[in-house]
Amino acid sequence: MTARLDSVRRAIAETTSACGRGDGAVTLVAVSKTHPAEAVEEALAAGQRVFGENRVQEAKAKFPTLKERFPDLELHLIGPLQTNKVKDAVALFDVIQTLDRPKLAEALAEEMARTSRRPRCLIEVNTGEEPQKAGIAPAEVEAFLADCRDRLGLPVTGLMCIPPVDDEPAMHFALLEGMARRLGLPEISMGMSGDYETAVRFGATHVRVGTAIFGARPYPPQ
Repeated sequence: MTARLDSVRRAIAETTSACGRGDGAVTLVAVSKTHPAEAVEEALAAGQRVFGENRVQEAKAKFPTLKERFPDLELHLIGPLQTNKVKDAVALFDVIQTLDRPKLAEALAEEMARTSRRPRCLIEVNTGEEPQKAGIAPAEVEAFLADCRDRLGLPVTGLMCIPPVDDEPAMHFALLEGMARRLGLPEISMGMSGDYETAVRFGATHVRVGTAIFGARPYPPQ
C-alpha cells in the first residue's frame, strides 16, 4: 500500500509542477471507506494525514482513537449526510464535502451553533444535473451559497463534484473550477482514482483517491 500511496503522490506532484502550480497546491484525500483501521494506520505511518470516509457510522468506528493518536489527522466526509447523523458528523469530521440541500444546511448550522464546532463545508454541485444524484444544480449554487453564508453563517470554503460516470470528466472539472473562481471559493474537490491527474490539471485543490492507494474495496459477502 505504501508503494501505491507514493505513486499517487508522485503523480500529483508531477502534474502540479507541469501545470505551473506551486508545491502543496493539491491536497490528497486518501479515501479509506470499507478498509480497516490497520490500512489507515499504514498510510499514517507513511505520512498521510488527510482521509475521506463515506459513512458516518464507519468513520465513528475507525477514527476517534486514531485522531487521539494523530492530532494532525484531518477527516473529510465525502459521502451523503443524512440529517439524523449531523450531530455525529459535526463532532467527528473536520470537513464536510457533501453539503447538498437546504434542509442539511439548516441542520448543520443548528448543530454548529449548539457545539461551537465548525467543520469546513463544501457545496456538492450536481454538474451533470442528474436527477438521481444529490447536489445543487449549477444555476442554483450562487443563491444557495449566499443563504448558507449570510443567513446560516456556515463556513463554506469550496465546491465538490462527482461527474456522471459516462461523461468526459474534464468538462465537469472546468465547470466547477470556473464556478469556484467566480464565487471566490478557495477549495475545489474533484477527481478520483481514475481521473485525479486530469482534475489537478483543471485546478483541483483536493483529490479523493481510494482504490489507487488502498486497492480494491473489501465488500462483505451478500
